[in-house]
Amino acid sequence: MASEKIISQKKAIVDEIIGNLKNSESVIIFQYQGLTVADLSELRRELKKVEADVKIYKNTLLKRATDELKIDLGAFLEGPNAICFGKTLLEPIKIISDYAKSHDKLDIRVGIISGDVADLATIKEYAEIPSREGLLTMLAGGMMQYVKDLAISLNLYSEKMEGKE
Repeated sequence: MASEKIISQKKAIVDEIIGNLKNSESVIIFQYQGLTVADLSELRRELKKVEADVKIYKNTLLKRATDELKIDLGAFLEGPNAICFGKTLLEPIKIISDYAKSHDKLDIRVGIISGDVADLATIKEYAEIPSREGLLTMLAGGMMQYVKDLAISLNLYSEKMEGKE
């Protein structure tokens, strides 16, 4: 039978997982088997820049934590999995998706986005959304077109009015 010490350690890990799941906007579960230590370290460094962290837990402990939160990930908790906990929504998803494109050994399995389970197709949709800066640039470009059209219209109107005087 397991000792009290081991049970309390496992309970602490489950509580840590629950805390991470509750405090994260985006959670991505991916398989990392086949990645080198250098590859995984590079991914961790990129994710640290956007306040995201990669952890590796035993699947049984992760299952206990998700069961407590009533999140069903049963089919995805097989084999060696890593979990990315992101404080922001889009940036960690983009980084892992881009990394998966350049490293075929990284396989995204499932995600939890704002508390809801997201399949691979949903994660890919989120990964294609432009960054905040990109969206602001697109907005500014669209607004500039209206200002340009207004300036041209006012100029033509002023030229028309000059001809009448």
